[in-house]
This record gives sequence, C-alpha cells and structure tokens, in this order.
Amino acid sequence: MTNILVTGGAGYIGSHTCLALAERGYTPAVYDNLANGHREFVQWGPFEQGDVRDRERLELVISSHKPAAIIHFAGLIEVAESITNPIAFFDNNVTGSVHLFAAALKAGIDKVVFSSTCATYGIPQEIPMREGHPQLPISPYGTSKLLVEQILRDLGAYQGLRSVILRYFNAAGADVKGRIGEWHNPESHVIPIAIDVARGKRSIFKIYGSDYPTPDGTCIRDFIHVADLADAHARSVDYLMAGGASIALNLGTGRGTSVKQLVHAIEKVSHIRIPVELAARREGDPPELVADNTEAKATLRWRPAHELEDIVKSAWNWHRRADGEATK
Repeated sequence: MTNILVTGGAGYIGSHTCLALAERGYTPAVYDNLANGHREFVQWGPFEQGDVRDRERLELVISSHKPAAIIHFAGLIEVAESITNPIAFFDNNVTGSVHLFAAALKAGIDKVVFSSTCATYGIPQEIPMREGHPQLPISPYGTSKLLVEQILRDLGAYQGLRSVILRYFNAAGADVKGRIGEWHNPESHVIPIAIDVARGKRSIFKIYGSDYPTPDGTCIRDFIHVADLADAHARSVDYLMAGGASIALNLGTGRGTSVKQLVHAIEKVSHIRIPVELAARREGDPPELVADNTEAKATLRWRPAHELEDIVKSAWNWHRRADGEATK
C-alpha cells in the first residue's frame, strides 16, 4: 500500500482524512505533537510523535515511511488566539511548514496537500466567494496560512513541488459511525458549544450579533461536514498522484446557514430547547461567508454529500457517545 504522511493527523480534520485515505487504499502515517491532537484518533495507520519545526525528526520519519505524498494539517487554528499571540502562529504555521517542505524536497517528495482556510480572503467582497477573491486576511492566523500558500507557489515554480491548497469554510460534524469527532480543549467551535448547552454542560448559548444585514440578523456561515472535507483531501492525493498541476480550491457546500438556523437545527435533533443570549458583535466577524465550490467539483470530481441535518446529527451522536450516553 502507498504511504501518505499526514501531519496533524491526530486532530479533528486530520483524523477524518486518515479514515478517508484508508478507505481509498492508502496507509496514512500520522505525524503529530499531540498538543491539540488525540492519540486515540490514530486508528488507520502508524503514529509518529513529533513537531513540524523539528526538521531532523521529520527527515527521520520521512526516511522511515517513504510517503508518496504529504497532507499538511499541523498548525495552530484559533483566530482569537492568533491576535493575542501572533508570534506563536508564525512560528508554528509558517516556520513549521518551511521545515516540512524542506524535508519533503530533500527526500524527493513533490506532492503536498495543504490545509488552508477562507480566512485568507478576509472581509468578503462577493458572495459566494471564488478562489480569485482578493486575499486580504484580517488576522495573524489568516496571514500565516496565506504566507504558506505563497511559499508553496514559489516552491512549485522553482523547485517542482506540486500542491493542492484547500481553503475550508466551516468544518463541522463527526464520523457517522462515531469512531472520531470534534474534540477541542478548550472548545471554541459553534456546534459543539451549542450541543454542550443542550446537554446541560453550559448554561447558555451566546449569539454574537443579531443586527447583521442578513434575513434573521445573525451571521451566515457555510457549514461543511468533516467527512466531505476528508473526502476532498483523499481525492486531492489521487489528483496529484495522477500528475495534476498545482491548484487552490474552496471547500464548502455553497449554502449558508445563519446562527439562529443552526440553533434550531440542533434543537430539532436533540429535542431540547437551547437557551440563547444575544450579545454584541465580535470584531472582524463578517455578516456572511459562503463558498463557491465550482472549481473543487470540477477538479476533484467531488461533491458534498451531507446536509445540515447530517452534520448536526453526527455531532450530537458523537458527543453523547464520547460521554458514554446512548444515542438516538
């Protein structure tokens, strides 16, 4: 079987991608420092503990597993944290990527799938957002991802490193069989927080901003099932293995869901009313973020297979199962 090195493969999207790779006949070799990942999420291939800033360790692992390609998730992801500690984000996300790409090139690896973000676009100038949208990030997190994108473009032009850059919108949901799911500590993502409120682990769900120029006044986001994201990563490996040229692609459903609509969807699945408190807008939150996914569909022959109800149901069942509760 063909080995694929997955940095950050013990994390949320990384572990689901390892599952998708295994289902397509690849062996995912996970490289993760476990700062945010979970050892128990590594279930479909070997595990190597290490930091992407440790080039010597990277070279040893690559030499041992001889991967045909690399999927690069490892890095810091919290936007608010990037504002309070930007140096950490540039160190982890940019410096770590440089060390990884150097180790890959030294080993003769010329295929990388990179976990990027719609945060590289900044404030939307059009909805839905296409790949050609100006990239003007408004946080150090978005800037760090954009810098790595530029590094990949230069390495492609001058070193022959081919890449698929995947710009996510809002990843959500869990493996439908409940093997892995969304687990952050502390939790900062909207669906797990709302589920915690429904399950009595938090007292109230705060909606930040109810006066946006949207139909119900709350922010609109493009929620995409993590299994669909994982599928796109596996297809990106197939694309590069077949000789595909470097490309950047949006990953979203192309449909927006407001925060209020999301709360109602969770209430419908859980049969529990979620107490809500309206709060002030958060700085930097745009009213609407929705992907134009036309290019990803055409390039990868990929389509999101899950609806909002699938996302909410899989997340609800995962969180209940993780705490030993029976699922509906």
